[in-house]
Amino acid sequence: MLPMDALTALLTSVDAWVEFNNQWLLYSTPYDVALKRNPRLRHLCLVGMNVDMMIRCIGRVNYPVLREFEERLVEMTRGAKKVRMTTPAGEEVEFENDPNHPVNCELGYADTPGSHMMAGQVAWSPKLGTINGVIVFDGSVVPPVGILREPIRLVVERGKIVKIEGGKEAQDFESWLHSFNHPQMFQMAHVCYGFHPGAKLTGDILEDERVWGCTEWGVGNIGAILIPPHGIPAPSHSDGICLNTSVWLDGVLIIDRGQVVDAKLRKLARQLGRG
Repeated sequence: MLPMDALTALLTSVDAWVEFNNQWLLYSTPYDVALKRNPRLRHLCLVGMNVDMMIRCIGRVNYPVLREFEERLVEMTRGAKKVRMTTPAGEEVEFENDPNHPVNCELGYADTPGSHMMAGQVAWSPKLGTINGVIVFDGSVVPPVGILREPIRLVVERGKIVKIEGGKEAQDFESWLHSFNHPQMFQMAHVCYGFHPGAKLTGDILEDERVWGCTEWGVGNIGAILIPPHGIPAPSHSDGICLNTSVWLDGVLIIDRGQVVDAKLRKLARQLGRG
């Protein structure tokens, strides 16, 4: 449905691209081709950006402090072999990290070639076959639902969704995944920390996945920025938000129901107005 020839021709010829559109071009065919053919392209993904979000999430942010906060979190996560996550909504999931997968620190700058995201997020793909347990989406799921009225429970075995539990929204989500008739759409893709001091739950996944103290799980397509050099393709991708997450790295609690425990992170959080 996309005007692929025109979009591809444009994106392979420019130096910088800020994605303000509401329908994602990230991971589309024009995006994939542009990044392969245009080594100088700097892409900043701000899908769904509006004036209110720009004021809260860009204009009123202490970027140097947020950068220090995120880089500390990346350092701690990259050094961990085993990770456990729980939430008050009933999540209980464990996995191992893959040292060959990057831990991406999204700082909001697009000053080097490649894709960049809005600040306030740390994202990585675990060792996919080690993801086991229950993941509970209780914030939003985009696509196909938006803000959730009731939780969606995913039972995950070795990185694959084997059961989806909940009400009508869970049924809608499962039907959407089945509609692609592709096995990768039931595979977990990545996990992220959300720690943006200005983000709130709105139904816009760009902002939802940065709500302070949440984690976000992606399902389906995995981009090359998460598993170099080519990622793992799928027909589509969905992101779900788990609010007020607790996180253990190698058995050490670092986040307790959405609030950081580490002394250095707590100090930086206070400077960001979230102490």
